[in-house]
Amino acid sequence: MMRFYKGSILFTLVCLALGAWYGWAMTGNVAATASMLWIIFVLSILEVSLSFDNAVVNAAVLKDMDDVWQRRFLTWGMVIAVFGMRIVFPLAIVAIAAGLGPIDALNLSLNNPAEYERIVNSAHVGIAGFGGAFLAMVGLSFFFDGEKDVHWITWIEEKLSLVSNIKAAEIALLLLVLYAISGILPADEALTFLVSGVLGLVTFIAVEAISTILEMREEAMKLQGAVVRSGLGGFLYLNILDASFSFDGVIGAFALSNNMVIIALGLSIGAMFVRSMTIHLVKQGTLAEYRYLEHGAFWAIIALGAIMLLSARFHIPETVTGLIGAVLIGLSLWWSIRHNRRNPDGELEAAIRAD
Repeated sequence: MMRFYKGSILFTLVCLALGAWYGWAMTGNVAATASMLWIIFVLSILEVSLSFDNAVVNAAVLKDMDDVWQRRFLTWGMVIAVFGMRIVFPLAIVAIAAGLGPIDALNLSLNNPAEYERIVNSAHVGIAGFGGAFLAMVGLSFFFDGEKDVHWITWIEEKLSLVSNIKAAEIALLLLVLYAISGILPADEALTFLVSGVLGLVTFIAVEAISTILEMREEAMKLQGAVVRSGLGGFLYLNILDASFSFDGVIGAFALSNNMVIIALGLSIGAMFVRSMTIHLVKQGTLAEYRYLEHGAFWAIIALGAIMLLSARFHIPETVTGLIGAVLIGLSLWWSIRHNRRNPDGELEAAIRAD
């Protein structure tokens, strides 16, 4: 197993060393530096938790690609995932929220983090509305699925699956939550929160639309007898999906820190481990073994979305935010292992055939 994660572990040590250097250079305080390292670590865990579904989809697609394009995705795709989505995208969010140009936002984040944080905090209501709405839709769309027959927390998930027969029920639920939270905000912040939340919802729908268009294109190519998801077309397909999956982790990072350097280091570590998980899943074919792990990941997304939405009004400690996701993932993993021990052969084989 170590051969799959050796590069990620080395990359983690380099990022933590950079984080320690940055923290000491900015604060000159051991406790503050340790706090930054802790946030980087929690962000990396959060990214892995939220991107488990990313690794699943990547593995499902990569297994049908030849070795050359697999390597290109795992190398050049890594550059796009780390630099594009974990560095450029957060900076763009900050630049838009703070009304700054990209160069000004970058200079501010590196040279005057206190002022950078002040500006970002002044735009927190908008970020919380947009990010919380997007994350909530990512999680709700998984459970509002009438065709889903595997349930972890059955007394909730079965009911959500039944309610999914009502079209757009999850959208209506989110809009009601946005309206309720806006009602406890000051008047000047309520409109900002509502508009940002609606934009987060629209962004989710746009990402879903792109995925649907790509799936329709793939089906059309299959009908024509063409080989799909390989070569340049497969490479582009995977990177678009990868960027779509990255939204939740990147937006969710603002629930833990407003510092661009810390966000980039933490999410980059997580992205590297997601790549290692993808390779592991492709080479070993062990995904079906953990029946409820994906459920835990999506419950973590919903929890993070709820925390971000509520953070527009209430202060929630960053440590609590990070630990909730880790606990949910850990419980779902333990539940999966327990299920496998009670059903050693038949259930696993059925799951593998279904995949």
